Formats: sequence, C-alpha cells, structure tokens
Amino acid sequence: MTTADGREHPRQDRRSQRERMLAGDPYIADDPELSADNLRATRLMEELNGSAADNPAERRRILTQLLGAFGQDAQIRPPLYCDYGYQIRVGARTFINFGLVALDVATITIGQDVQIGPNVQLLTPTHPVQAGERRAKWEAAKAITIADNVWLGGGVIVLPGVSIGENTVVGAGAVVTRDLPANAVAVGNPARVARSL
Repeated sequence: MTTADGREHPRQDRRSQRERMLAGDPYIADDPELSADNLRATRLMEELNGSAADNPAERRRILTQLLGAFGQDAQIRPPLYCDYGYQIRVGARTFINFGLVALDVATITIGQDVQIGPNVQLLTPTHPVQAGERRAKWEAAKAITIADNVWLGGGVIVLPGVSIGENTVVGAGAVVTRDLPANAVAVGNPARVARSL
C-alpha cells in the first residue's frame, strides 16, 4: 500500500521509527529507541544548562558529546534545548546566544562564523494536516541549513525545510517560512528580502 505521493504507507514499513526519522520519512516519536536518544540529549542539556560560566572547557566537552559536530572556537551560551543533539552541526567560530531551541528531528546545519541572537528557534518537525494521522501521532521533519556568516537576530523563527544563504542578515523577530538568498537583509513575518548586501 502506498500514500498519495507514492511512498510506502507508514504502517507497512518494516524499518524502525528511528530509521524512518533519520531518512526523513513519517515516523512515530513515541518509540523506545527514540526515547532513549532523547533521554541522552536531555541529560547532556541539563548538564550544560547547569554548568559554570567560568569553565568553558567543560561546556565544550558537553557540547562535543551532545552535538553531531561542534566547530573550533564555536560558542553556545546556555540554556540550549534540542530533541536529540546528534542531528545538529555547528561550524567554526559560530556564536549562539542564550535560549536556542533547535528541534533536530531532521538535520540542522549551521555554518562557520554564524551569529545567532537570543531566543532563536530552529524548527525541523512537521505534522500531518489530516486529523486522523495527527491523532495517530505520525510526524516528519525537513532539514534546516544556515550558511556561513549568517546573522539571525533575536527571536527569529526558522521553519522546516528552510535554507538561508551566506552573509544574509535576518532581522529580530522574523519568521522565515521559505529559503532566503545569499547576501540579503530579510525582515518580517513572513520574512521577506528588504534589500541586497
């Protein structure tokens, strides 16, 4: 049996829910393997979020364990919140201010020399529009990519499947619903290019 878009129906798929999630296919998050992955991330986040400000080496150790990649001289100020951690890659010299929410059901790639303001949300999860599938707890996700030297102002929200081109600046409070080109300034809800750089 297949879905309307030609994929195998989720109930007929023999892969684990984790395998389905990592492939970008619909999956059910209430799964023992995914719960264990989330518990691991939650424990590391608790450790990071309670760590001493005067011990950057300890924070780096925790972030290196939590994240899929954490570049040289990158910095994340706690608190940090994520689902799994291992789907997040942070490039060298990137600075992430307080309160990042990075829901990494799909990959979140943050380039080099990126600046992320406080209380930014990077949201990869998607949920079915059909009530029955949503009630059955099916969900999916789409990757987010933030290229080198991007600046996301405070409170920016980036939605599933968005890519932001290098050197682009996104103004505080913007909601990024679709891809943004390189070398642009974007503002608003939804975010629109205000000018080129």
